[in-house]
Amino acid sequence: MTPAGLAARAWGATAPPQKVAERENAVYRMALPTGTAALRLHRAGYQSAAAIRSELWWLAGLAAGGLPVPAPVRRPGGAASFRLPDGRLATAVAWLEGTPSGEGGIPLAGTPGEQAARHRRLGRLIARVHDATDRLVLPRGFARPRWDAAGLLGPRPRWGRFWAAPWLSASEARSLVAARRHARRALARHAAAGGDFGLIHADVLRENVLLRPGGPALIDFDDAGWGFRLYDLGTVLSQDLAEPALPDLAAALADGYAAVRPLSRTDRDGLALFTLLRCLASAGWPIGRMPPDDPRPRRYAERALGLAEAVLGGAIRLG
Repeated sequence: MTPAGLAARAWGATAPPQKVAERENAVYRMALPTGTAALRLHRAGYQSAAAIRSELWWLAGLAAGGLPVPAPVRRPGGAASFRLPDGRLATAVAWLEGTPSGEGGIPLAGTPGEQAARHRRLGRLIARVHDATDRLVLPRGFARPRWDAAGLLGPRPRWGRFWAAPWLSASEARSLVAARRHARRALARHAAAGGDFGLIHADVLRENVLLRPGGPALIDFDDAGWGFRLYDLGTVLSQDLAEPALPDLAAALADGYAAVRPLSRTDRDGLALFTLLRCLASAGWPIGRMPPDDPRPRRYAERALGLAEAVLGGAIRLG
């Protein structure tokens, strides 16, 4: 039996699971007597067992508070996970129906007004997640990764040394070294000014935002952890850089967020920095994950290089 089949059996699945995605984790749709769930086979060595338990605890708390996120699904005996023979952990969360809000590299659907309205609703949802998170009392042993200065820009960033990627030319590497230096100084100023820091989703990509009749839902908390709250907004905008309506989308996203949680003028001015931080992180993500002939590493690098030039040159403003 396949690993997915073994895990699905542990949850009492009524049919073989169907693979739907594979990024950090392999994700399967499985039918249970109680409904449909997303079965996740966690990538070995990426998140610790404590971090996975903490993610499930956090999701349970958010779902209990009425947030549109996938609640954990326990096994018939009450366990929240299953250890596969190869050592990987499997977990399951409720399957949320909805249509992804888009796909990276593909122009957004709809009129500029419709796009802005979706961004406004998404901004409100992100703020609601941050609000609900701040009301939770974290349990002893809660552990999640950190998307702080060290995790994004330190000697060993969580997603890789983006300035040393093998597909960069010497001049491109120097440009990203300069961008890293600039971002470190700017992030230190943001932190010193009391920038909002706490648990964040850290991966609010179009693929992880589901459009539903009652409003958007947010899935895939696998990378969620500690970071500056503006990073969630910057992640959204990192996929919008080629959109003709970018200024309006950034303003709508910030306006939606500010309708729930305050955003200062300084915060809005910082959106370009946090969009750059996400693009730099994404430029390092393919290292060790993708073969040399995959075109995506170059696309991520070129996006980071283009935005770095604009940010360092003061030629872009978001929000």
